[in-house]
Amino acid sequence: MLAIAAANGLLAVGLGAFGAHGLRTRLQSLEDGAKRLEWWSTASSYQLGHVIAFAIVAWLLTRGPEAPGASAVGLAGWFFLAGVTLFSGSLYVMTLTGIRGLGAVTPFGGLALLAGWTCLLVAAWKGAP
Repeated sequence: MLAIAAANGLLAVGLGAFGAHGLRTRLQSLEDGAKRLEWWSTASSYQLGHVIAFAIVAWLLTRGPEAPGASAVGLAGWFFLAGVTLFSGSLYVMTLTGIRGLGAVTPFGGLALLAGWTCLLVAAWKGAP
C-alpha cells in the first residue's frame, strides 16, 4: 500500500502539472476545452487526495493482521485503488479523448471510494489505532 501511495502521488502530481501546462494549450481551442480541463483537474485532485488514504492504510497495515479492524483496513486499500482507477482514470481518458460515454464509469469509482472510507470507518469502530 505504501508503494501504491507513492505511485499515485507521483502520477497525480505529474498529471496535474501536465494538465495545468501542456494540456491547457492543447485544449483551449476546443469548444469543450474548459470542461475537459475541469475533468482533468477533478481527476488529479481526487487522486492526490487519496494518496493520504493509501498512506493511512499502509500505516495501519503495519499493525499486523491481528490488529482490530485489520481486514477492513486491507479492504479499504483495495477499494481506494479501484476507486481512483475508475474515477480518476475515466476522467483522464474522457479529457484526452472527448468520449463522454466514459462518464458512466466515473460514479462506480466514486462508489468504490465511498466503500473504502466506509471500511476505514468500520476499522475505527472495531478499534483500529
